[in-house]
Amino acid sequence: MLKGIGIDNAMVETVFKTIKSEMVWGTSLQTRADAVKALGRYIDCFKNPIRRHSALGYKLPIAFVANSLVDLVRIYDALHQEK
Repeated sequence: MLKGIGIDNAMVETVFKTIKSEMVWGTSLQTRADAVKALGRYIDCFKNPIRRHSALGYKLPIAFVANSLVDLVRIYDALHQEK
């Protein structure tokens, strides 16, 4: 069995702490299914599109994707105009 390094555990614990402090604490969930749905909504609807990320130049992920799509369309158009 392989053992992880200490930093692996620290990263996971940070993620769990963030989820607990932002979603779980102060929320009353009646069933496990409610918890699964709430966690899915939290990750899909709040954590990903709204939070600015340093890896994306502190842009919103939605804005980053939109800018990337605009760039792809420009590249596509430029390639097809040359023909």
